[in-house]
Amino acid sequence: MDQTDHVPEQAGSPSDTHRGQGAPVSAPVIRLKAVAAAAKYHGLELDIRDFAAEPGEDTPSPATLVRWLEDQGAVAKAVRIKWRYLVKMTNSPPIVLMFRDGSAALMVNATPDRGVVWLQDPLKGAAVAAVPVDELRLSQIWTGDILLIKRRRGESEADAPVSLGWLANMVLREKRSLRDIGIASMTLSVLQIFPPLIVMQVIDKVVGYHSMSTLVSISGLLFIFSLYEVLIGYGRRELSMVLTTRIDSRISLHLFSRLLSLPLEYFERQQTGNVLGRVTAIYKVRDFLTGRLMTTVLDLFTLVVVLPFLFILSATLAWMTVACAGLIGLVVVVAMSPLAKLMVQQLAADRDRSAVLYESVAGIRTLKTLALEPIRKQAWDDTTANVIRWKLAVGRFSNWTQTIVMPLDLFINRGIILVGAYLALVSPSTVGMGGLVAFMMLGGRVAAPLVGLARLMDEFNEVMASLGEAASVLNQPTETRALTTGMRPRIKGALSFEDVNFAYPGSTRLALKDVNFSVPAGTMLGLVGRSGSGKSTITRLLQGVSRSYTGYLKLDGVDLREINLTHLRRSFGVVLQDNFLFRGTIRDNITAGRPGFTIDDVVHAARMAGAEEFIERMPAGYETFIEEGSTNISGGQRQRLAIARAVITDPKLMILDEATSALDPESEALVNANLERIGKGRTMVIVSHRLSSLVNCDQICVMDQGEVADIAPHDVLLERCDIYRTLWMQQNRHTEGRSSSAGASLIAEGE
Repeated sequence: MDQTDHVPEQAGSPSDTHRGQGAPVSAPVIRLKAVAAAAKYHGLELDIRDFAAEPGEDTPSPATLVRWLEDQGAVAKAVRIKWRYLVKMTNSPPIVLMFRDGSAALMVNATPDRGVVWLQDPLKGAAVAAVPVDELRLSQIWTGDILLIKRRRGESEADAPVSLGWLANMVLREKRSLRDIGIASMTLSVLQIFPPLIVMQVIDKVVGYHSMSTLVSISGLLFIFSLYEVLIGYGRRELSMVLTTRIDSRISLHLFSRLLSLPLEYFERQQTGNVLGRVTAIYKVRDFLTGRLMTTVLDLFTLVVVLPFLFILSATLAWMTVACAGLIGLVVVVAMSPLAKLMVQQLAADRDRSAVLYESVAGIRTLKTLALEPIRKQAWDDTTANVIRWKLAVGRFSNWTQTIVMPLDLFINRGIILVGAYLALVSPSTVGMGGLVAFMMLGGRVAAPLVGLARLMDEFNEVMASLGEAASVLNQPTETRALTTGMRPRIKGALSFEDVNFAYPGSTRLALKDVNFSVPAGTMLGLVGRSGSGKSTITRLLQGVSRSYTGYLKLDGVDLREINLTHLRRSFGVVLQDNFLFRGTIRDNITAGRPGFTIDDVVHAARMAGAEEFIERMPAGYETFIEEGSTNISGGQRQRLAIARAVITDPKLMILDEATSALDPESEALVNANLERIGKGRTMVIVSHRLSSLVNCDQICVMDQGEVADIAPHDVLLERCDIYRTLWMQQNRHTEGRSSSAGASLIAEGE
């Protein structure tokens, strides 16, 4: 299996031409088609081009398919099942059966009395009747794995608002681990009762009666109980580590997925360092749930088991222990509200300092070139001082709380034994010496979880403040529904704007006002106008970045808001003024995470973008590694790689927003010369301030203050559009000036 089998081909990609129309469909594509067909039965339209294979995975595994389906809004489960159970699944929705060659088929029914299941070819669908297959024939090709799919009903864990309940549900999903940890904790609690009782017998019986044989037997019992306690304690800690690791991974996956599903508009309005600071605050909640909270809850098992024995040994001392722990809890509860307010201020100060750090590192090139080190140091000093001020306020308040609590804590640890000794002297029948020692051993185990539970409230304030910070980002409206639902029409590229109005969030001024124009598929459309006229806003609406417009923006007759957002963006090729390249090779950046493209496709795209000549001059060619921030290539080279990345998918609609602004004249001329070849058979929307690069466009739309001033070819606009003529004259003034000077010099010579 070659590299092109990792993921399905992009529709219309150059490799389609290389392979020809009669090439057989690969087994992984058949498997993906089967999954898409099963999902369609439940009303879910999947595009196999949305599937991203796991690194090193030639054939989509059941686990990877489940992940993909759940990302697309389905509920899926991979199961290994035996024939005798499979054949009984009659009248069930289509089930995907995994085959050993990497392909799959759809099981649409079963007939137990005949001993057959009915399979359907996923490539032909219902047009061809299902065929019966018996156990012997199926066992030769079937792996035993099936994939069950259904549509998600209601709100899933991935879409639910981030809250303490959301995190608690995530922890409670690990029922099996929690059950095992609970059993181990209860067993440990029971085992912890026996050593103090044995010590009591040693003091009362062995020491009092000088019985060596009793000491030996008690020592043996104590050794056995201690051994069991060590082994079970090890097991509980191991289970706890597995549990916390699983929860940690699940939170991390949900956090990153939720962050990526936020719309671009949100990130444009927020400070990046601020967003990162808020999001990472959720890890404090994670540490609380899997650390102090879990430890305290596990210790409460000891409290439940041991507390009754304390009352048996001495009810007076037991009540004193419980009363002191209760007073500690009361002090902490009273201090919660003012401490919470201080915590919020401290977290905000920490977030501001993190933002300064992030901006300084992200803008280090500008910082160095403009010698801004003193200014940034001053900003860091100011934010650090603010952090220290609030941290000191929190620490002082907590210190007062702990000072009030400490006498009660000391009384539990030291005062109880004095009271017990007094009771032993005054009334030996109430508590003996052995009972007093046993009480102190057990009392310490009871007081610790009670005090820990009270102090847990102290941390709870910080946790809730951190959770609020994370929720303020993660609970923003997401694009999940738009990314997983909607129509997936075949894109041709016809555009139509009908009374489109749009204003940016928080602004009362319309960025677009009653925009009306349409162009057929295959048109090269230029967008020109002064700064702020609405050119880039039109491209944002086309990419689905903003969907809060009024009127109708149609692509091939379908309103953009009805089209699946992932399908829409994958059907576009976009090149911006400032393009970001990821750390990795040139080839990786051109393919942009779609390993289905061959090196021939990469070379073809680079040639169209005018990037082939400089890539081939590099020591490693297409395997040259691009550093973070693209520091080892020039701005023009980065721009040409971005153009190659856009054209490799052979999109039917391309958007170039000031794409040639960073190119040198030679590179710009090369790209402009290729634009007609790039635009052949596709719609091109080109935003540019350089009108000379738009002369050959089929239509040029002139924007002015959010309105369409005119739309026509270049020659027509020069004659009838004052705005376009003015812009053209301003940019070509030097040419006219040179002509006038030449004429003047000739006249002078003639004189």
